[in-house]
Amino acid sequence: MRSRPAGSGARGRGDLGLSDMDGIQRRRLLAPALASAAGIASKDAAAPALPLIDCHIHLFDQTRPQGAPYWAGPKNNEPSLPARYRRLAAPLGIAGAIHVEASPWIEDNLWVLQVQQSDPMMLGMIGNLQPEKPEFREYLDRHHRNRLFLGIRYGNLWGYSLPDQLGNPVFIEGLKLLQQAGLTLDTANPRPDLLKAILRVSDLLPELRIVADHLPGMMLRMDAQGLADIEGTLRELAKRPAVYVKVSQFLRTARGLAVTDPAVYKPVLDQIFETFGEDRLVFGSDWPNADAVANLAAIVQIARAYFLSKGAQAAQKAFWRNSRAAYRWAKRVAGQPE
Repeated sequence: MRSRPAGSGARGRGDLGLSDMDGIQRRRLLAPALASAAGIASKDAAAPALPLIDCHIHLFDQTRPQGAPYWAGPKNNEPSLPARYRRLAAPLGIAGAIHVEASPWIEDNLWVLQVQQSDPMMLGMIGNLQPEKPEFREYLDRHHRNRLFLGIRYGNLWGYSLPDQLGNPVFIEGLKLLQQAGLTLDTANPRPDLLKAILRVSDLLPELRIVADHLPGMMLRMDAQGLADIEGTLRELAKRPAVYVKVSQFLRTARGLAVTDPAVYKPVLDQIFETFGEDRLVFGSDWPNADAVANLAAIVQIARAYFLSKGAQAAQKAFWRNSRAAYRWAKRVAGQPE
């Protein structure tokens, strides 16, 4: 399933993304999210809040003269820029964020780097460059000079297909350049065939750091047979120490409201946690995509409560330590963990 930003009409909620929804988030959703958090992690209720690094947000500005290619809502909606995200995220204990590119336009890599430069809450970006293209080496070298450029996104998005590229030696050579640069490959929109492709990439390039995004979202949509079918692949991925899993796109909604019942999420999150362990999971909100635009507080509290239920050490790793290992981001301001 392709990632769709607020305003794209996902699930009939194309009007989300307005600044008044940010206010609704704070007033209406924080209280029930906190109540559910108390139920899932009561033994850690007195634990101090841990800083979070959000490893999956999207920045865009549809009011630019050229617009934003993935935006389908009204142009006068509030753009998704660092100041807006900071206003929502800082009160929730989020200390930093990583943008994951949602634009197929090559020039938007530079636009995001410029936007992020002025706000130290932004720790970097996962960009859009194609390893199979002849200009990949040049573009990679150019963007990598900026320390905020942390890697590239490739998977099932923009017509790209990681499984289909595995037989292309030019593509593999491009991934070798990515590995040599110390950058990360973020995979987009998981399916069973993509998970198997990640295995093959990891076997070819075992030192390349790979982050599989939105795995809980895929698993929550699967029936028991589907989950059984991917279990072997997940266990094989867990044997690859450079492969990380992003706990993202897990929020469920009912009648337009966030579902904060811990029982809805626990089976899938437990399967992921038990398979990959506490050292390989990172958190991502997917803000402001689809339901995440109005539910950042609920998303954070569900994740915080779940990982605190696994203990303070596991929570600290999922909230920021593992993301440092996966993305090699650098602290930009006091208050960010190190």
